[in-house]
Amino acid sequence: MQKERFLQDLKRVYELIKERTAHINSLYSLIDNDKQKEGKLLKSALKICDLKPTKQNKIAILSRFINLREDMVVTALELGGKSRDEIKKVLFALYDETAKFHIKYHAELLEKIEKEQLLSPFYRTLIGGVHEIGIALTNWQPKWTKHIIDTINPMLLSEFKNDKNIIKFLEDNALFDVNSDGTLADRSYSVLIKDDNGYKSVPYAIAFCQDAEKTAKLITKLAAKLQTQNDDIYDAKEAYILYLLTLKNALLTKENSKLITAWQDVDRAWMSIKTPIQIGHMLEYYEDHYKKAVALEWDIRLCNPDSLNDGKTQQRILKMYEELFLKAGGKQHMYEKSIKNVKKSMLFISRPMLYYAAQFNGLFSAQVVPNDEFVSQECGKKIFAYPDNVLESIRAKPFMKISNEVFGIKFLKNERELIFKKPDIWHQIYEITTIGHEFGHILWMDEDTESTMNKSGVFKNIEEFKATTGGLIAFFSDLDNILLPYIVNDIIKRSIGLITCMKTAEIEPYYCEALIHLSALFESGVLSFGEKLEIYTNTQTQSNLIDWYSNTYLDLARHYLAKKDAKEFLDKFAFKDDDVYMPVDKSIKRFVMYYWELYQTIGRDIDTTDSKENWI
Repeated sequence: MQKERFLQDLKRVYELIKERTAHINSLYSLIDNDKQKEGKLLKSALKICDLKPTKQNKIAILSRFINLREDMVVTALELGGKSRDEIKKVLFALYDETAKFHIKYHAELLEKIEKEQLLSPFYRTLIGGVHEIGIALTNWQPKWTKHIIDTINPMLLSEFKNDKNIIKFLEDNALFDVNSDGTLADRSYSVLIKDDNGYKSVPYAIAFCQDAEKTAKLITKLAAKLQTQNDDIYDAKEAYILYLLTLKNALLTKENSKLITAWQDVDRAWMSIKTPIQIGHMLEYYEDHYKKAVALEWDIRLCNPDSLNDGKTQQRILKMYEELFLKAGGKQHMYEKSIKNVKKSMLFISRPMLYYAAQFNGLFSAQVVPNDEFVSQECGKKIFAYPDNVLESIRAKPFMKISNEVFGIKFLKNERELIFKKPDIWHQIYEITTIGHEFGHILWMDEDTESTMNKSGVFKNIEEFKATTGGLIAFFSDLDNILLPYIVNDIIKRSIGLITCMKTAEIEPYYCEALIHLSALFESGVLSFGEKLEIYTNTQTQSNLIDWYSNTYLDLARHYLAKKDAKEFLDKFAFKDDDVYMPVDKSIKRFVMYYWELYQTIGRDIDTTDSKENWI
């Protein structure tokens, strides 16, 4: 009975998170009526940005608070004539306001859980402690960004001119973190500091000593509280405590040579926790393109108690990989590694419950972790997917003028029919394209694949394409013709939409992925561009598209198996032009520039030719 009650409480908490998300999404109504209580927030943010209260500027600000995206704000500030330094200052101020905004809602959620005595004393203590730690990490995050992204990395680029030279300098001077066997790791838990003798690598525990120590004390405090209680539901008390203490140890590690080992221990301890309440930690890097310093991630993901997984995507991935591996000519140990990792992966259909620090610059739509292949060989991986959140976010966003201008009303009607009227089909598409993407990350990987292929510092810029395309090839291998048109439309919509991220450095890998997908869409005849974009989705173009992906993915698989520099593959599709990537194909480049310029002009304009009331 105790566990049954707990599961009912989980459903209640899941519903409370849904209500919170719905309220936050509803704030788009402030565009037309900022007299509501939260209107003060919008007015204050406009003042911080020194922007007029136009609808375009309001939607930019609300996108920052609701969707945790900065790109619209950056565009508004650039059009407003702000300098780069002024924009940075504004973005830090908005980060603080965004953090306060969401932390207030986190605190209210915790109050409701406490008031209703939901879950159990053990899990209420756990969640409350995670919240305290999250606030500390949130205060640390701007210092991390200012030091790495705004200070050291621009210095490196000014001194060494390009990514490849920077990576070579870091390798030659032993400035990367290393694995226990002395080989280069594919990520870092240290930062660069420059003094009179040049650059040196310093662990987080030294570079940010006060923040690391404060966070470690809060972790110790939480572990001590949990020690006095019992987990009568999942018997995971010792697993959580071990995880927290291992995390504290890693945060306080001051020897460079021991960093990767310490954080591998964190990942191992974390993998042993299999309850519906999953605590995230510092798992990935995207912002730091050079030293690959892992961002300050911290959150709780709450699993949907009613989620069902038939394992279809996992089975498709396994079948596809088995068939393709022989064609690619890989070695048996590589095949066995990926198959083992896919089979051992745990899928959590979840909602973000609490989130902090780096998460205030964007939440995941899905994630597969840990990235450490040594740990994954021992323990497998966890895949997190947030379909409910993603669909609710899509439904909440205003209809935008640029979508009508580029895609046309026929395409948009089909999309809106899917989003508002066919949620079951939408969830199937999400499983193929997003959960399939996460399984796709696992394939073709050896322990040293990333570090070996990252000689030019662009491994992530092809890895995201590899992941998405792995999910697509698995679907094409077990083709469902009813779903195919929806899949093609999803590729079109996402690839074009990501052009807006052209100058957003931390999600450059997804922008580069989009450029490769655009090559597929244009070369197959699905898209063409003259004065405007033309979309042709018929039997022939869809067949061409499947052939293009099949041939390109096989080529990419061989590239991974040979562990070639990722830049060699990326160079076929994109090149760096004035610090941003552009398509190699001139006609695709013309379209990308057309869309980017259109985005600058009308990217924040609301479409008045259709109303959401027609669909809800």
